[in-house]
Parts: sequence; C-alpha cells; structure tokens
Amino acid sequence: MRIVVGITGASGSLYGYTLIRTLHQLGVEIHLVATEMGEKVMQFECGVNIKELKQYATVHRNDNLFASVASGSFKTDGMVIVPCSMNSLGAIANGVGDTLLSRAASVVMKEKRNLIIVPREAPFHLIHLKNMTTLAESGVTILPASPGFYHRPTEIWELVNFMVARILDELGIENDLMERWGEKK
Repeated sequence: MRIVVGITGASGSLYGYTLIRTLHQLGVEIHLVATEMGEKVMQFECGVNIKELKQYATVHRNDNLFASVASGSFKTDGMVIVPCSMNSLGAIANGVGDTLLSRAASVVMKEKRNLIIVPREAPFHLIHLKNMTTLAESGVTILPASPGFYHRPTEIWELVNFMVARILDELGIENDLMERWGEKK
C-alpha cells in the first residue's frame, strides 16, 4: 500500500506525525509533502523537523512539481492531508495546483482515489463551508479533527489515536488504536 500524506500550517501537526509513524509501523509506503507553514508548525508543536521524518517516509519538497506524486501515473492508494489549513483546503477546492500539495491532491481526485482532508479550524465561516461542500461533492472525505470522548480518554495520545484510527478506517487499513463503541479493547 502507498499513501501520500500532506501536512499544512494548521494547528494539529501531532495528528499528521502520529499518522506517519503508524502507517510506517503498519508497513505502508509513505510519501510526505509539507507546506512551509506545515514544517514550521510541526517544529513548534511537536519539536520535530520534517527532515527527521525521512526515516518513515519519502519526503518531497512542496515546490517540486516534478515529484512522483504530481503524476497520475504514479499509483497511490490515496492521500490524507492532516492537518489541513483553510488556505490549502481552499486552493484544492478551487483547482489551484501551484504547489506539490495541491497538485497531488488534484491528481488523487482526478484519478478517483481516496482523498481525506482533516481540517483543524474553528469556527468555520461560509467560504470554508462552501469549499468543504465543493470537495465533498467531488468525492473527498472531510474528516474534521473532532475526537470522540465515549472511550473516556485521560491522555492526549488517546485523543490523537482516536483521530488517526478514524483516518485509517477511511483508508481501509485495519487498526486497534481506539476502543470502538460497543467493543472492549
């Protein structure tokens, strides 16, 4: 399995970092694209430099439109943008492909592959909602970073794992990162 992961400048880079590490542990080939602000937020929130993620993923520069993930002939099983800023979401919704992140997302959409966008913003204004609607109508999964609390989390990692588990579920990847409703872990 081959997944593209995008990380943008929205808060919540711990979700992206955890997803990458989990996919790696599951033996998934990962291709990572981070925006400049995504790199800065990852460093600020997690203390992780994007270059450190080379141990888990093939890291592509966001300005490299010659990268493999910019082409539909490079087969992937989908793409997850986590966290996704409203800036990146708007560019993707409006067909702007001037960065590798937005180009790769456009490729995934045109090839009818699974694109999952995890916005981490609150509140949404009307333009955010319209952009999300445009993407949803195009077959994109909008999965807001809204962890559940029915499993009674006591640690932040339990909230992060809840969201990563939901992302993996959308990708069709079996996991046991969270206690599911009606089941004991």
